[in-house]
Amino acid sequence: MKQKAKKTIGAEPAPKQQEPQKTAKLKPDFPEQVRAFVSEWTVTIILLLFGTTTILQAFVVPTGSMEDTVLIGDHMFVDKLAFSPPGAISKYLLPYTPIKRGDIIVFKWPVDPRQNYIKRVIGVPGDHIKLINKELVLNGKKMTEPYVVHKMNYLDSYRDNFPTEPNMRLEPGAVRMLSENLKDGEIIVPPNSYFAMGDNRDNSLDSRYWGFVPRDNIVGKPAVIFWSYDAPTEALADPNIISVSHLLDLATHFFSKTRWSRTLMVPRPYPLG
Repeated sequence: MKQKAKKTIGAEPAPKQQEPQKTAKLKPDFPEQVRAFVSEWTVTIILLLFGTTTILQAFVVPTGSMEDTVLIGDHMFVDKLAFSPPGAISKYLLPYTPIKRGDIIVFKWPVDPRQNYIKRVIGVPGDHIKLINKELVLNGKKMTEPYVVHKMNYLDSYRDNFPTEPNMRLEPGAVRMLSENLKDGEIIVPPNSYFAMGDNRDNSLDSRYWGFVPRDNIVGKPAVIFWSYDAPTEALADPNIISVSHLLDLATHFFSKTRWSRTLMVPRPYPLG
């Protein structure tokens, strides 16, 4: 006899193996994307503003007084912390350095502090300075200045043999310098002051004509040239005004007039004395 198969009470068929569920990736809705975008760029802008006001400052060179080290149309960032007086803690964290002869500095022009100038430090407090036939004599020694260019082949009685009787109108600061800081045919740099000249020595409006640079006027030193564009002084003299002709020039000649080889160049100091 055939036996009937016994039914097991409570037995259930084996469950089918379930496929792993795919987790759906939820995309943020549009308002959330907008909030994230605004939040990220707000932080970026705040950091950028902090950096450009506290650490770095953008500066464009409008004149050729520092040729050929720095050219008209060089756009650079200025390191504002390099020459800042160190604090009790920050002096161990940040690379503060004293201002030395041969440093290139950006400073507020003493005649009109609204304007920024760029020159090279020739004399620090206590230094004795004079020029003889265009050659610098610093503390009694004739200096070698490989960065200097002379583009005029004649001698000027005041410019090239300094200090002597002026042959032009000087700014009050230079008049005071010749009156109070001239001894034995040399200029003596007073405390908290610096004597600065351009590398384009024959065509530089510098300390010979307007006097010393006060320590408090010094903004910083060039950090890097981020863009250099071949433009005339007239187009760059006022950084707050961009003329229509300059905008048209940029639109039509951006690639051909950009000095690509100067991108990321760093104007270097040269030790003197």
